[in-house]
Amino acid sequence: MPSLKAIRNRITSVKNTRKITSAMKLVSTAKLRRAQESLIAARPYTAAISNVVSELSAVAGTDSHPLFEERPLQKAAIVVVTSDRGQAGAFNTNVVKAVERYAANELSGATEVSLRILGRKGQQYFARRRATITSTDPGATGATALETARETATRVVDDFLNKKVDRVYVVYNEFRSAISQVVRVKQILPVVPEKSDKPADDSGLDMTYEPSKELLLEKLVPLFVQIQLYRAALESVAAEFAARMTAMEAATKNAGEMIAKLTLTYNRARQASITKELLEIIGGAEALKG
Repeated sequence: MPSLKAIRNRITSVKNTRKITSAMKLVSTAKLRRAQESLIAARPYTAAISNVVSELSAVAGTDSHPLFEERPLQKAAIVVVTSDRGQAGAFNTNVVKAVERYAANELSGATEVSLRILGRKGQQYFARRRATITSTDPGATGATALETARETATRVVDDFLNKKVDRVYVVYNEFRSAISQVVRVKQILPVVPEKSDKPADDSGLDMTYEPSKELLLEKLVPLFVQIQLYRAALESVAAEFAARMTAMEAATKNAGEMIAKLTLTYNRARQASITKELLEIIGGAEALKG
């Protein structure tokens, strides 16, 4: 059995750890609220631009913009959205495993699958496995999500237009709630417009577009790709804080249980030590009497 001093030191260490995990949980909770607000504010804009692109493509045709072009799958690129920090449970592990599964199954017919990685954790994982990494960037935050999405969108659009890749996907954690995050794999290039809910005879043929449908699509389609990546980055930021909050709550609870067990062990060891000393004193007194 460990000494009383060793048990006391262990209890002190676990208590200090519990203070840290409890503080990290509170910080993650506060940051999650701000991340949720940014995500909720971005969702209507994402839906609106998606509807506009869908309606314009229905009128102008999918051959009206090069980013609509469907090509045989030979080379694919995946934008992997992870974080720079750990201590968030299976947040990053779920993303990298989903990337590996998708590349091995759905993209098995591709001659090359390259990765554009956002986040240090994803870069560390795939670098050890010698994956084809085209670029690495820091993980997105609430302040940098838009700029990160803009730079990444510019790169993947250039790759697609120059026919360096035939498909581009993004893999990220979608925020559902504080205790639920779901890994999503979404194709962002070529752009596949969502089907409009309007009837076929109400597709906007009686509308006049200024300057023209083609020029509008020329501006809106690259922006649509950027917004898709921006939405993925915001979802990932919110999901990361939620996962870290949940992980730190579990760690704090486990630390409390460990302290209770160690305290019980300490009390038993202390009682055994006191009993042993009493027996020695009584034994010594009896020996003197004899």
